[in-house]
Amino acid sequence: MDYEEQLDRAMDEKPDIAGSESRFEVPEPNVRQEGNETIYENFPETLDRLSREQRHVLKFLQDDFGTSAQVDDAGRARFTGSFDQDRVAEALHEYVDEYVTCPECGLPDTHLTKEKGAELLVCDACGARSSV
Repeated sequence: MDYEEQLDRAMDEKPDIAGSESRFEVPEPNVRQEGNETIYENFPETLDRLSREQRHVLKFLQDDFGTSAQVDDAGRARFTGSFDQDRVAEALHEYVDEYVTCPECGLPDTHLTKEKGAELLVCDACGARSSV
């Protein structure tokens, strides 16, 4: 088998990853008002999908909203103040852009690590490392 045949065979057998970015979807936040608090009902599911630590995501959101936040016994995020679903979704997408999606290849196959005091986003797909 010559090189061209081997190359054709390899191309035929490779997994189809075109458009694989679409396999990653951030769940729409399910929020409701309770008194002067906004309850983010599906916060645990969002954390699972993002593969990020609860305190990291919560701190980002509370900083973005400019308010205090806590997680209740059911794992729901509770923010002081009134924030509608669109506002929470917007902040969540900002988090994904900054702390989940690889800036080089655009895939969500990343993890956060610290090196010499700097927080880095490391892509498991392409190997890129970028500071966040």
